[in-house]
Amino acid sequence: MESQRSPTLEEAPVERGGPPRYKVAPPPAGAQRIRDLGDDEKPREKVLARGAGALSNAELLALFLRTGIPGSNAIDIGRQLLAGHGSLNDLARAPVESYQTLPGIGPAKAAELAAVFEIAARIASERIHRVTLDCPEAVYDLVGPSMAGLDREVIQTVLVNTRHRHLRTEEVAVGSVNECIAHPALILKPAVAHSAFGFFLVHNHPSGDPSPSAADRKITRRVQEAAESLEVRLVDHIIVGSAAEADVDAPYFSFREMDLL
Repeated sequence: MESQRSPTLEEAPVERGGPPRYKVAPPPAGAQRIRDLGDDEKPREKVLARGAGALSNAELLALFLRTGIPGSNAIDIGRQLLAGHGSLNDLARAPVESYQTLPGIGPAKAAELAAVFEIAARIASERIHRVTLDCPEAVYDLVGPSMAGLDREVIQTVLVNTRHRHLRTEEVAVGSVNECIAHPALILKPAVAHSAFGFFLVHNHPSGDPSPSAADRKITRRVQEAAESLEVRLVDHIIVGSAAEADVDAPYFSFREMDLL
């Protein structure tokens, strides 16, 4: 009979968008079960003593996984899940089937993890709808972190009501690494369909430099003219970049702040 072995991540990189790949390896020497850890290292006891904020991402996942497999406790599996997907945010956005590519996670645990991430997303959505989007910083805080790391240009519209409260965010188009083309009618469609008072046009520059191109200036004028004809307000056009990569003052460019709207 073959000895039981635990899964570890392959050293080969995972293709972007593909499922994580795992291979089987011998269990590490001295691998501990969570029950054998000291009370100050057990996730449940740490939460009760110090609050959930004291836990690492892997330890939070371990609370839902509950059990491990021979050679890997629940914390180890949590670490491997995070390593296989890239980050907690990427894990939350991954299809539920991808969780089960790691031995030790079956349909029940995968479903529970998916439910936890959905609850978190709904809580975030409730909070977002209470936010007043009255400046480019607020819009950047809403969509910037998720758009800044994209490897191709994406156009989104952030819809608001008369009080500038967030209604919804719609992805309008996905382009290439340096271009994304969308007709003004396509950009305005979500605002018209959802009877929005106005909207923020937002797109990203994968290079990290949010400075507008000639094409960005042209589409802004065209969208503004089309919006006025439909009595929908283009509040601002915001380009998302990365201050760290582009060595600029802010990680975004606002057309309204620069008096270009």
